[in-house]
Amino acid sequence: MTGLLEGRAAIVTGAGRGIGRAIAEALIAEGASVIIADNGASIGGEDGDPTVARETAAALGKKAFAFADSVASPGAAKGLVETAVKNFGGIDIVVNNAAILRDAFVFRADPRDWDAVIRNNLSAAFYLINAASAVMRDQGKAGRGGAGGYDWGRIVNIVSSAGLYGNLGQAAYASAKAGLFGLTRVTAMDLARAQITANAVAPFARTRVTDIIQPANDAQKAYKERALKIGAHHVANLVTALCSPAGKGITGQLLGVRGREVFLFGQPRPVARIEAGATLAQDLSAKLADKFTDLTTDLEAFNTEPLV
Repeated sequence: MTGLLEGRAAIVTGAGRGIGRAIAEALIAEGASVIIADNGASIGGEDGDPTVARETAAALGKKAFAFADSVASPGAAKGLVETAVKNFGGIDIVVNNAAILRDAFVFRADPRDWDAVIRNNLSAAFYLINAASAVMRDQGKAGRGGAGGYDWGRIVNIVSSAGLYGNLGQAAYASAKAGLFGLTRVTAMDLARAQITANAVAPFARTRVTDIIQPANDAQKAYKERALKIGAHHVANLVTALCSPAGKGITGQLLGVRGREVFLFGQPRPVARIEAGATLAQDLSAKLADKFTDLTTDLEAFNTEPLV
């Protein structure tokens, strides 16, 4: 390792297991100090276990510090940032990785599950960005990182291809992850003058989410089998690269990583236009149908063998 991130302080949510832990390990290996923020809940968000964060931090050594509270409230997010500042002297990197999953078809879903997923997967990320970015901006003005301008600030939001393509029964999860990308774009714009970057990463790797997939057809079975082959360290490699000094010019982007493959996704922009008239519905079908986006799910879109 090169020590590229020596002196940086990071927060990684959901860092007690899976992708979050791999990211924390990679950042520490490059010299960063990391808050392991994980309340130890199940994939559905229930039954928190504070030992998850504590045991992970103990295993990762003196540059790791445990934070075992849920950050799905403004007060908790502010407390998390204050913990980083108190223990590490500042905050330079935020990785919003924590997520829960409560799947159901839209006609069967419990609105309370919708609210819980949006709160944990989207609102919590905003709360943390809101609290951390204010500190980052002040640090930049105070000269943290040197006299050449504050280029240490990095925000990485872990999104999902489900929020880009959609997937059966994942209205809440997909909506939260799509919203998280929108938050990424605005964060990148709002913080550009402060030289703080914000990017979104859609991972393809073995996680608790892939472990609990119950395939309903051959496509889903093949997707799960491929996902189980892909280690979380590939995601960590991309996140670490974005947080490195060389990543300072990359912001507002949507990236994917599947093993050794790294994707740059296009972002929604108009692909065609027509003038509205009395027969608008007919014109839409007649003139634009060949450009409509089909209902391919993310599982079907990425049904090829990964590079591992």
